[in-house]
Amino acid sequence: MTYKFIDLFAGIGGFRLGFEKVGFQCVFSSEIDAHAREIYFDNFGELPFGDIREISIKTIPNFDILLAGFPCQPFSIAGEKKGFNDIRGTLFFDIAKILEYHQPKVVVLENVKHFKNHDHGKTLNTILITLNKLGYTTNWALLNAIDFGVPQNRERTIIIGYLGDIEFDFNKLKKVNHKKLKDVLEDNSEEFEYLKENEYTLIENPKQQMSGLIFAGYRNKNIRVNGTRPDTQHLSRVHKQPNRIYSSQGSHPTLSSQESAGRYYLLHNGKVRKLTLKECYRLMGFSDDFKLIGSKGKLYNRVGNSIVIPMVEEIAKQVKEQLFNKDYALQYSLKPKQMSLLDLALLCSY
Repeated sequence: MTYKFIDLFAGIGGFRLGFEKVGFQCVFSSEIDAHAREIYFDNFGELPFGDIREISIKTIPNFDILLAGFPCQPFSIAGEKKGFNDIRGTLFFDIAKILEYHQPKVVVLENVKHFKNHDHGKTLNTILITLNKLGYTTNWALLNAIDFGVPQNRERTIIIGYLGDIEFDFNKLKKVNHKKLKDVLEDNSEEFEYLKENEYTLIENPKQQMSGLIFAGYRNKNIRVNGTRPDTQHLSRVHKQPNRIYSSQGSHPTLSSQESAGRYYLLHNGKVRKLTLKECYRLMGFSDDFKLIGSKGKLYNRVGNSIVIPMVEEIAKQVKEQLFNKDYALQYSLKPKQMSLLDLALLCSY
């Protein structure tokens, strides 16, 4: 049986690629950014619907899974009421309306690392409570792309809900040994942009951090004076991410959706250069035959706003194994239980 999904806040299709690799079928997509929609069409032959707020819910085909890398909006009245009243006016409200009407078996949501702390945790709790009220058993985790075969230290909050009494077990996700940045670099390219030796400073004996990063040096940009403490002015060069240089023997920090100039510098084979656009897409798990159209600035924005495909693929494998497997359901479905003191405390805090 082929299970179907819809791809909301679809971007350039990272979620879709991961789930399609496992055999799931996309039947509907939505994305508001015009450039992202162009790329999506060129690669999938399908133009996503635009603004999610203008979707006629009844026209969405039947589906089994809802995927959404939704924006984190302020939940202005979160904590005063519960359920739909807490999310009205946010884009998550549109997701919840679709879930209420279609009642798919599974929902998979993705957001940035610090989403779990947004509004002191109230936003995450509001979403979990809303999903629970819609009949979904939920679980969430903070996952790092570096554990799924790409040399990028990129942490994301993942929420998974099942319409029933099975709780998704994130511990069953299969993780792999960390790759190094050098493993995804191009051998040669006309796009290589090298820095001159007087444009950067390398540090002696750089050490690998717990995250896998090896900070190797910094660009010799102007020192910022305003707002710095005495004797720390030189650190202003290091504090700005676009000035930092990382060794290809380690991993790479999170690609940013705000970095339209693609100022990602690495030390490789004794020289310092920028990552190429193709290398950035490789860091997200995109294949070299993925079609890229538009200006470089927009393409850097798109890749920084996407999701790591190998991580999604592993999530999709476990969604299939855990939530669409009758034998698994019989063994691992949750037994009825009384509300825990922690659950009660969370509800009382609203």
